[in-house]
Amino acid sequence: MTEPNSLSGSVIAFDLDGTLVDTAPDLVATLNWLLAEEGLAPVPLDQGRPYIGRGAAWLIERGFTAASGAPPPPERHGDLFERFITHYRAHIADQSLPFPGVVEAVDRLKSEGARVAVCTNKRTDLSRALLDALNLTSRFDAIVGADMAPAAKPDPSHLALAVDLAGGALPRAVMVGDSASDAGAARAAGTGLVLVSFGYTEIPAAQLAPDALIHHFDELPDACRRLLGACPQPATGL
Repeated sequence: MTEPNSLSGSVIAFDLDGTLVDTAPDLVATLNWLLAEEGLAPVPLDQGRPYIGRGAAWLIERGFTAASGAPPPPERHGDLFERFITHYRAHIADQSLPFPGVVEAVDRLKSEGARVAVCTNKRTDLSRALLDALNLTSRFDAIVGADMAPAAKPDPSHLALAVDLAGGALPRAVMVGDSASDAGAARAAGTGLVLVSFGYTEIPAAQLAPDALIHHFDELPDACRRLLGACPQPATGL
């Protein structure tokens, strides 16, 4: 039987898009709305999914390249990005849903003493809007988008800030993500790394050498216990 405080003193930090929530339907739908506004053909969902891991600007660039054979000119980047964000905010959870087992896994981690954070390259306001729409916000001790951090993932300062705001320290932290940005942040910060096999990445998660690769969130609590077992909670007091 698992001890109720077996993860005491730890922070489990989660990426958002492609890790906690399947946001691809709404993000690719917004891309295709923008492409249609520009008189271009839509991008199939499966083609657009891998581009999401590098952010909206990259999704737009790759979408335009796929639809027209060339990225948009630099002078149009700002306008296209703002139009994308405005439309996406209005449709942020039309089809987006937590991946199976997310709620149960987060609740299980918390019941065992862990704190949980969101560490995402998505803007913080959009992250909160999405989590609010899915009734998930209250489950997290910190929500840190790239705009709050000194630098975005894979810079370790982003993960360090999320862990700190959640009330923990890097030696007792695990990053849970789906892409090279998450892997790079965890490795640079010296934390454990769990990657999901079903996320948004141009490099297969298995090739990013995670400490654990999971295929369903049912596997996450055990993976975190294994990784943190070698990192006992620092002693307090005299």
